[in-house]
Amino acid sequence: MKHALFALALGAAWAATGTSAKAQDYPWCANYTKGSTSCSFVTFEQCMADVSGIGGFCERNTTYHPAVAPARQKSRASSGVN
Repeated sequence: MKHALFALALGAAWAATGTSAKAQDYPWCANYTKGSTSCSFVTFEQCMADVSGIGGFCERNTTYHPAVAPARQKSRASSGVN
């Protein structure tokens, strides 16, 4: 009973911080036979290896948005400016 109360209190404290769990955005999703989905795969091959033997299929994550790398600044030495 003490463990359950501790877990409940910990969960309430975590919720009170205003942070929430957000699924990582990856380009491939596994749709499992039992109805669940996991969009946690970088490559199609990783996804297929996961569903192999347990049933399911893989498809592109339609909500995936790759991270945009920050623009690189040219160094003064390479731009010819002194």
